[in-house]
Amino acid sequence: MHHVAPVSSDCASIPSPATVAVLGPGGIGGLLAALLSRAGHRVICLAGEETTAALRRDGVRVHSGQFGHFTAQVEADTALREPVDLCLVAVKHTALDAALDRVPAHHLDDGLVLPLLNGIEHIAALRDRFHAGRVVPAVIRVESTRTAPGVIEHGSPFTEIDLAGPQERLAGLAELLTSAGAQTRILPDENAVLWGKLAFLAPFALLTTRYRLPIGRIRTERGEELAALVEEITAVSRACGGQTDAAQILARYDAFPAESKSSMQRDAEAGRPLELDAIGGALLRAAERCAVQVPLTTRLVTELDALHSRADHSAR
Repeated sequence: MHHVAPVSSDCASIPSPATVAVLGPGGIGGLLAALLSRAGHRVICLAGEETTAALRRDGVRVHSGQFGHFTAQVEADTALREPVDLCLVAVKHTALDAALDRVPAHHLDDGLVLPLLNGIEHIAALRDRFHAGRVVPAVIRVESTRTAPGVIEHGSPFTEIDLAGPQERLAGLAELLTSAGAQTRILPDENAVLWGKLAFLAPFALLTTRYRLPIGRIRTERGEELAALVEEITAVSRACGGQTDAAQILARYDAFPAESKSSMQRDAEAGRPLELDAIGGALLRAAERCAVQVPLTTRLVTELDALHSRADHSAR
């Protein structure tokens, strides 16, 4: 378990319409930017020059079974140049440090920072950079991919966010997100929220990437390994303060469309850096801290690290 800084008591006051910055308008950030813009909020996407130019020119184009096909106009820039009410942090963990240079901390003195990254170790870094009470620990459950700058393919029939903190302080933020289309609930326990996502995500990411198969074929061809990995990771979660349930996680996988791929798998296919350390590495470190044996997780992380290192070397 890690130390939990309370979300500051004045967090409920998010105006509507709000001014929202989105750091990393990729699969998740782009989808939420489009939904918030469509709901009438002012959205400023923060990205590199190529993506910024595309967003200014064409907006965010969403293809979604849940929300339909639509284009949302957004502002875009390479850096945040004014205060905002809310900043969504939706970059990959591998790009977090560099991306934060786009967000001067003083522009969030009166706003909230909502990180939607994978893993459990990024919250402390964000609390160090921004006012600790302004950072709202959160997770998102969605399958959404950026296929080109400003083009988002949303594949899952759900978009769900969990916020960690006091109900009365986060009600305004939850309402803003839910009314835009992202079903949002507030849970009191930060460890439960973060571990709930990691315990769900890690088996999906590690197995689909290791075997280069979508979730449907993992379920049918690697079902025993999937169940064993979920049991192993939920044991770590419970030992470290989470409240995850293996049967619930397996049931969620059954609800995924069979062709669903993890974002780590898509990154591997495209030759991009993997969030292996933020997902697998964080799990191994937590298992060691909490004295839980994780032989299957260890093997998968080691094999993926070796495979990816070889791929990196051959690409040079």
